[in-house]
Amino acid sequence: MDDSVLQITTHGEVGDADKEYALEKIERLMPRSSAKVLQARLKLQQEPNPALDRPSVAEMSVDVNGRVVRAHVAARQMSEAIDLLEDRLRRQLTNLNERFETQKKRGATHGPGEWRHGDLPARRAERFARPADEREVVRRKTFAVEPITIDEAAFDMEMLDHDFYLFTDADSGQDSMICRLAGGGYEFHSVKPSGEPVQPNAVEIVVDDAEPPRLDEDSAVERLNETDEPFLFYVDSSTGRGNVAYLRYDGHYGLITPSE
Repeated sequence: MDDSVLQITTHGEVGDADKEYALEKIERLMPRSSAKVLQARLKLQQEPNPALDRPSVAEMSVDVNGRVVRAHVAARQMSEAIDLLEDRLRRQLTNLNERFETQKKRGATHGPGEWRHGDLPARRAERFARPADEREVVRRKTFAVEPITIDEAAFDMEMLDHDFYLFTDADSGQDSMICRLAGGGYEFHSVKPSGEPVQPNAVEIVVDDAEPPRLDEDSAVERLNETDEPFLFYVDSSTGRGNVAYLRYDGHYGLITPSE
């Protein structure tokens, strides 16, 4: 793969052998994409903290014809992290290939049963144990307001390798969030739960009928500090819109809000 397409960065004590091993894996994997790979960024990081169970971290972001695919894994050794990264990316690219093929056959309409969610065990990097009184909101992002289905939200979440995804639900028009369940499947949250079952989906969905808390940003951060949960879906008290505050890997917080 051309160096202008694939960029590799390393942090910490990452050996040349691990870098070459990763390069070999990625160069064999990228041709499996049915669409053109415009850019790929690979990051290998060896954390110096001896207390971490999985100090070897591998991350990759791939631009597949304008569609971003991301993966983020951690392991005891760098070679294991690279293997896990390749496996996750391989499944993501397979699902994306199938989505592209479906779009060609049916146009822009998406329905249930158009992609397969593999049982990929989460092997996340460990978050920095930053004391709660030192945590700050250091990143703010927005999500597109164009309505999508729950299936599409789950698909996008898997492509980005996230644990949650904030979106506008096409059926209700409401700000909503989908997140992974520990035992498999997904949980659906809405700013205005209807109490009704969701439409048939390609993925297993559990609906949370509880109304999300109504908070301002400071109160949301305070609640995360108290509960130590990785993220919180809430209704912003000033805008009435659905937001997600989340704990970043550096121990600080991020905030996702709807775009205007």
